[in-house]
Amino acid sequence: MNDAVETRVERGLNRTDPTLNNARHTSLDGSNLEFPGKKMTLPPAFSYDDTCRHEKTQEYSAGDVASGNGMGFPTVIVIGGGPAGLFCALRISGEGRKVVVLEKMPSCGRKLLLTGLGQCNLTHDGDIRSFFEKYGDNGPFLRPALMNFTNQDLRAFCEEKGVPLGTMESGKIFPLSKKASDVLSLLLRECRIRGVEICCNEAVLGVGIEEHTFFVQSQNSIRHASFLVIATGGASYPGTGSSGDGYKMARSLGHAIAPPAPALTPVYVKEYPFAHLAGISFPHVTFYLFRRGKKIRESTGDLLFTHSGLSGPGILHLSRYIEAGDELKVSFLPGLSAAHLSRRIQEAASAHGNRQVKAILTGYGLPLRFVKGILTRAGLSETLTGAHLSKKDRDRLAAMVCAFPFPVSLLGGFDEAMVTRGGVSLCEIDSKTMESRVVRGLYCIGEVLDIDGDTGGYNLQAAFSTAASASRDIVSKTRILPAGR
Repeated sequence: MNDAVETRVERGLNRTDPTLNNARHTSLDGSNLEFPGKKMTLPPAFSYDDTCRHEKTQEYSAGDVASGNGMGFPTVIVIGGGPAGLFCALRISGEGRKVVVLEKMPSCGRKLLLTGLGQCNLTHDGDIRSFFEKYGDNGPFLRPALMNFTNQDLRAFCEEKGVPLGTMESGKIFPLSKKASDVLSLLLRECRIRGVEICCNEAVLGVGIEEHTFFVQSQNSIRHASFLVIATGGASYPGTGSSGDGYKMARSLGHAIAPPAPALTPVYVKEYPFAHLAGISFPHVTFYLFRRGKKIRESTGDLLFTHSGLSGPGILHLSRYIEAGDELKVSFLPGLSAAHLSRRIQEAASAHGNRQVKAILTGYGLPLRFVKGILTRAGLSETLTGAHLSKKDRDRLAAMVCAFPFPVSLLGGFDEAMVTRGGVSLCEIDSKTMESRVVRGLYCIGEVLDIDGDTGGYNLQAAFSTAASASRDIVSKTRILPAGR
């Protein structure tokens, strides 16, 4: 196990911690919660090894499941009423299973209603295998979940339930109504039909476990369950209820948390020179990310100038890797080196000496306003002709076009970020079932995991796919004893 992971694990709940043997548990705000008469322990079924892998979970026995139901416990508690939580809940419900969704906000799905500017970019078209590269370095973890419940499966579910979908030229898939509320209504309706109990205004204060029974203390009650699903989302758009509570819950049960940070967020630039060009966009430019003078990433995507920095899909996707203090260099003419561009400018000047430099550069498809800005930045006249451009100025101009430096001052915060990077450590989650490798019966799904996807519907697809994996596993483990046996 590497040092970073080991440090985070040490901050989790220690199995030998003597406080676990008291009738209490730590709440999300650090205070103690009382569970009268209960001895709080973690099951000893799992252990860490040097590669951060864990022993395979044992199957639940009929006695485990029957005892939970026999005491009147809900079979499953799902914490979080977003798309992942609601979808997981409706797929679990049935065959005598009782499912309760706890949502701390007055209503469910508030962040879902904001997706795609309220139009709900639900998923993306194409072969599901093309999705694997859309989640940064952690994409391989999602492979089983995505293959188990694909974009076509999600589409079929929505259309069978009365929400037809359409595909844009870009490949993005939306409800034909362009209303995120239609998707939310579908999920809520299916939960209601299947008997899922949804409790809003029910903020969870703390979680605990005694053997195979989870205890969840909310503002209004202490509830018990055989299975617990954390589907609280990340920390972006905290006004919708996604404020990082799930990280605290998972940590209190012994999980390591990769440090959360904003993702799919704009980048702010020190001494930003192009505020007057806000709104100009550049398709398919190349980004080079440098940290302490060393190039660490290279990618291609669309760029948008804002009043205070950089945005657009290419920047949003790269933001998961960017830190304050990094330097981002942008080639506005991908595939063309500064030396090559300098030679081309010289050749154009030789052929047409009276042709202005700005005309030469706009001939490459660069916006005129941007070219004027570059010339001003280089201290050159907008009316300068190629014949009067010195080699030194030509080389400097070419370097600015092919590798313009943007020193990063900071990233947009959680109130601007579309999603969160970081979250529950993936090496502690079974990628096929979303079950914890630390505490059996605990599942983590959706954005609470250390997963963040590109724009284009990939994050919602991950939410539905991980929910489907968890629900399938829980159903398989609760299909053991018929009632009364």
